[in-house]
Amino acid sequence: MRIAKIDKKKLVTDLNALSGDYRIFVPIKEAKYYSFCELSDDVTPDFDYLNTRMSPKSLIYPQSEVMFEYSLDETKKDHHTLKEVPKDYAPRAVFGIRPCDVKAFLLVGKNFDNPQYKDPYWLNAFEATTFIGYACSDPCNSCFCTTAGCGPFHEEGLDILLVDTGDTWLAKVLTEKGEKLALTAGWDTEAPDAEKQIEELKQSAENKIVSHVATDRLKDQETITLYEASFWEDVSFSCINCGTCTFVCPTCWCFDIQDENRGKNGKRMRNWDSCMFPLFTLHGSGHNPRGTKLHRVRQRFMHKLKYYVDKYDEGIQCVGCGRCVRLCPVNIDIRRVCELMNRQGEADFCEVK
Repeated sequence: MRIAKIDKKKLVTDLNALSGDYRIFVPIKEAKYYSFCELSDDVTPDFDYLNTRMSPKSLIYPQSEVMFEYSLDETKKDHHTLKEVPKDYAPRAVFGIRPCDVKAFLLVGKNFDNPQYKDPYWLNAFEATTFIGYACSDPCNSCFCTTAGCGPFHEEGLDILLVDTGDTWLAKVLTEKGEKLALTAGWDTEAPDAEKQIEELKQSAENKIVSHVATDRLKDQETITLYEASFWEDVSFSCINCGTCTFVCPTCWCFDIQDENRGKNGKRMRNWDSCMFPLFTLHGSGHNPRGTKLHRVRQRFMHKLKYYVDKYDEGIQCVGCGRCVRLCPVNIDIRRVCELMNRQGEADFCEVK
């Protein structure tokens, strides 16, 4: 592990120099919000942001992805045969991604990369990517990352951590992939006493986080007791099943696979799906085991805050980015739900607030 010093004025030049070896993705400002976009002559990176509106999970796990194509035209060769669509897994680098969003990939990886199943689309894209994180010096007021297994300077999953010190950036190189990129970029100027400076900035950033969640009792809670708790009706009352929470969440991974046909040609696609949609669990028989919004809201929170906890015993399926808190149109707050679940059964705790 080493720490290099980067001249901010040369960053765009450095990124352009890297574009011969990597596909470079950077944060850009759109009309009102920030998002990630591939670097080009028409794209100017902008690192003056708190976080992107959408999580950057689509860089690894696209919202819609064509997997196979086929033809039913019997005059064509290989008709009625699924043919895999070629993918570009050339090395790519994501600059300026927040530590919480990278930690989210590790949580999602438990679904796409495990001993029972390895998803080649997700895994190949993830392995091809070098993550250059951007430490949060001024976290959002709805962030609760420090109590969700993460933090504004969290290093887990990162290859390089960038820390803003004013005129320069400090680049903390954490992995071999990070070292390879740093050498390619020419980031070889060592920064003396940088570790102490980074630690001070880290403590300052963590002290600015005002939102927290308690998760210490979730694993010990009885699953059926939580499932049957009386607070779910109150929690789900205002929900409109819009799916915004799952759409912006960096740790939501549900998808659907559908065929899209036009004439005699077609494609098999994977698309993001949401447990908040009525069609998500609709059976071919017409029966829907989660036929009400209460069922669907309960499933979302039980999965993130109980089922995931029980299955992996590595914390909750949340990194505390606060996107769902900020963007829910009816103000359903995962922090409040977590408190209700964590304190379920306490005699002196009022369920409904």
